Amino acid sequence: MAQLTAGDVDAFRTSFTGTVLTSGDDGYDTARAVWNGAIDRSPALIARCSSADEVARAISFARENDLEIAVRGGGHNYAGYAVSEGGLMIDISPMNQVSVDPQARRAVAGGGATWEALDAAAQQHGLATPGGFISHTGIGGLTLGGGVGWLTKRAGLSCDNLVSAEVVTADSLTVRASADENSDLFWALRGGGGNFGVVTSFEFALHEVGPLVNLGLFFWGLDRGTEALRFSRDFLAKLPVDATGFLAVALSAPPAPFVPERYHFLPGHALLVVGLGSPEAHAAAVAPIREAMPPLFELVTPIPYVALQQMFNESAAWGTLAYEKALYLDELSDAAIAVIAEHAPKKASPESFCPTFLLSGAFLEKADDDNAFGGGRTGGLVFNISAAAHTPEDYEADRAWVRAFWEAMRPHARGTGGYVNFQSDVDEDRVRASYGPEKYARLAQAKAAWDPQNVFHLNANIRPA
Repeated sequence: MAQLTAGDVDAFRTSFTGTVLTSGDDGYDTARAVWNGAIDRSPALIARCSSADEVARAISFARENDLEIAVRGGGHNYAGYAVSEGGLMIDISPMNQVSVDPQARRAVAGGGATWEALDAAAQQHGLATPGGFISHTGIGGLTLGGGVGWLTKRAGLSCDNLVSAEVVTADSLTVRASADENSDLFWALRGGGGNFGVVTSFEFALHEVGPLVNLGLFFWGLDRGTEALRFSRDFLAKLPVDATGFLAVALSAPPAPFVPERYHFLPGHALLVVGLGSPEAHAAAVAPIREAMPPLFELVTPIPYVALQQMFNESAAWGTLAYEKALYLDELSDAAIAVIAEHAPKKASPESFCPTFLLSGAFLEKADDDNAFGGGRTGGLVFNISAAAHTPEDYEADRAWVRAFWEAMRPHARGTGGYVNFQSDVDEDRVRASYGPEKYARLAQAKAAWDPQNVFHLNANIRPA
């Protein structure tokens, strides 16, 4: 990698209409910090961009000077792809505007917007598009890798709802990608990650949701963990069409007002059921839980959709030391539950747990080759083992916990790949396995067309064909 001179930097500052930061500048350390506190890298330059033209100029400068490019939107990626050591960080977080057309049911969001901003703007009209479950996550990385969340059963993945995108390519060209324009790029963007350019604008389809939804949260301690997970598995399979579920495995009970104090930080498992219909329908849907599997405590309440999206934010505070590995499960089998029973008590940090997402409903209605999402459209679950700690000691302990837990779960998983958005450690074999040979080959062709030099390689990388 080339060494920049002071003259190189001064020339870039002069030609660049955005903000350029180098070590020692006010704001540099704040700009280089990402959500995962375990990531500590120092780029040579940070180019803060407010337009596609500024992004294009930054890419050109990086290529002219042989600087590795990192792209920062929300900065929430576990692996820390948003920042490179000694390279150029293209920071598009200033591009965070969101506009909503309620008649067309469309939202257009800048590439640096967060789900919190998109949710808030769309919910003014009782609309939403599928996002994640941590609201300060950026829309960019989540959408480009797939996007699993509360609305997956109702409306599919985030990438399934992408209508068009504005992309700045490795050649510093600004293009539009949609079903009718640059369709090969549009296909690849929806699941293929940040391999193909810097997406500076996203257009999403919206759906009627909220503004109030209905939440049911039921918690059991680990002493009844096996029984609770078997019950939850069978219960979730019978949910009505307007309700969805989520399992918080190995969760420590939060010190929240609805949790009796004697249960604060108690490790266990939680079943969450979200109803998108009437409160009466939701009450009827969750009533059998109390009868068949009485919880230690529960919370059943109407909740604003935006608050539901923010519900787990405290478990993923900015600066958390974080690490994760994930697997696809066809089902939560008794054998998989036995592995959970062995490993759940071994975590060190109360913030570490296993968010487990259901893949059902509208997710299954898309053809597997409709877009580049890895993992197939066969249903099941995404089982994510997530370490979240606030001390180096707990982080090291729970990173080892994640790795051992993941290895023990592998015999019960579908394939050797995983959801690319939930991978802290990425290697070429796992990326290939995540997409499968046919889809990977098609992605490699798109990569060769749009980024043949692999300029954008800080991601779950697809090598050009």
